[in-house]
Amino acid sequence: MAVTAPPATFNIADMWEAVWPNVADREALVCGPQTRTYAELADRVNRFANHLRSIGVGPGDKVGLVLRNDVRYLEAMLAAFTLRAVPVNMNHRYTGEELGHLLGDSGASVVLVHQTVTAQLASVPEGLDDLTEVLILDDPDPSTVSGEVADIPGALDYEQVLRSSSPDPVVTPGRGNDDVYLMYTGGTTGRPKGVVWRQEDAFFACIGGGDPMRLIGAIDRPEEILDRVVDGFVYFPLAPLMHAAAQWTTLSMLLAGGKTVLMPGRLDPEAVWQAVNDHKVNTLTIVGDAVGRPLVKTWEANPDRWDASSLFAISNGGGPISPSLKVRLRELFEGRAIVDGFGSSESGVQGSQRLQADDEVTGMARFAPGPGTVVFDENMRPVEAGSGLSGRVANTGRLPVGYLNDPEKTAATFIEVDGSRYCFTGDMATVEADGTIQLLGRGSQCINTGGEKVYPEEVELALLDHPGVKDVLVVGVADERWGSSVAAVVEPEPGQSAPTLTDLQDHLRARLAGYKLPRHLVVVDQVKRSPAGKADYRWAQAAAAGS
Repeated sequence: MAVTAPPATFNIADMWEAVWPNVADREALVCGPQTRTYAELADRVNRFANHLRSIGVGPGDKVGLVLRNDVRYLEAMLAAFTLRAVPVNMNHRYTGEELGHLLGDSGASVVLVHQTVTAQLASVPEGLDDLTEVLILDDPDPSTVSGEVADIPGALDYEQVLRSSSPDPVVTPGRGNDDVYLMYTGGTTGRPKGVVWRQEDAFFACIGGGDPMRLIGAIDRPEEILDRVVDGFVYFPLAPLMHAAAQWTTLSMLLAGGKTVLMPGRLDPEAVWQAVNDHKVNTLTIVGDAVGRPLVKTWEANPDRWDASSLFAISNGGGPISPSLKVRLRELFEGRAIVDGFGSSESGVQGSQRLQADDEVTGMARFAPGPGTVVFDENMRPVEAGSGLSGRVANTGRLPVGYLNDPEKTAATFIEVDGSRYCFTGDMATVEADGTIQLLGRGSQCINTGGEKVYPEEVELALLDHPGVKDVLVVGVADERWGSSVAAVVEPEPGQSAPTLTDLQDHLRARLAGYKLPRHLVVVDQVKRSPAGKADYRWAQAAAAGS
């Protein structure tokens, strides 16, 4: 291992600069045809950091990333951290109006955008005059994406900028634990909100704390990060980098000397398995059934085409996964760990469920809570194990500072209980007799029908086991008698007749209480989700109300 100065803080840039020289010749990132060794990545990070400094970017300034997956996403993030600036994740599917909100809310002064997303950026109603600079990037693999290209006056070519910039390391006084890490939420139930973290807290709560596989425990001192460099580990997250699920794990790999494979463009199950084969992937992370089911079907159709013997774990994060899919993954990939993670942009990683060969799989994930995770009842007292009562999941310890520009939402989410500050994300759960936490779903989506509570995710996971259902979202619709009733918005399996409401009710009767069964069915061509597979309940509500 090369001799480098150990980091003095848990600052992301400090740790990056200490780690990369020790693994300079290793591959760090792969995204379709793009590859970067650690040395190549460091060179380009320095070049972009020098360019940003030359146009006045410094501590606290925001750098917007309107990008699909791309190795340059990480280049830009690390360059911003180097200057104590703040990278801002922006959904490349957003309209001009939505991007305008993010630009205004974050205060971004520089924006990086893929060519095929320029039309959306150019259509921001307020215009782009307040930006210092727009940099345009070509798509990593144009064959996997589509989008309208627009002219943005004064925009620069990212690669030309790097070629003309210095590769010399950038020294930024004052870097430390309090520098900002910002993660905008997906905004599936409202406007996206920026979650503001101290980098030290984000390192432990989100990025693994020097233990990317979460097997041996976090480090205690910054210099110990050099002892956690892994040997030849390959990680493959299928979520886009604009979401926490991929961003956190990719950063944890970069700080451990591992290799991360990224999927360019839209999900292509055949390309995913080919990448697992070619790069000898060790851990593959999916995002719920929306991503996992197409992968399983493609593998089943081509059982001898790819070699997945390098896998030792298939994990899930960012969206619920059905029991039947967990079981099928365990059958197809015998001996591999099936891990279901639980957390959010506001809470960090809260827990996980690691399925063993003989574990029974039922309902939503049941996980062993971390030391700071509690389920509180309506009186803000911990729910007693085995009581059968439900409550709100909360966690304490390393938490964000709050939401950017939103003190009211901050006060409603981060609440002091008995002298400790807790994050309440809205997830509901019960506490089993053995102390494990059984998730029920998001309270914000809970349907109150005749005084009974129905959690959509529980019904969705059961409906996904119906052979005629490809995807589904469940919402409440107005009902004169019951206040609300349950509606299922269903995308049928291709080539099959759409299931009827009676079909779905019969399928669920043995699994769920009668009041949880859908009373309305809306069949759609496609269920709308985010690029990471997250549910768009606003769209589903409108689809159900308009039926």
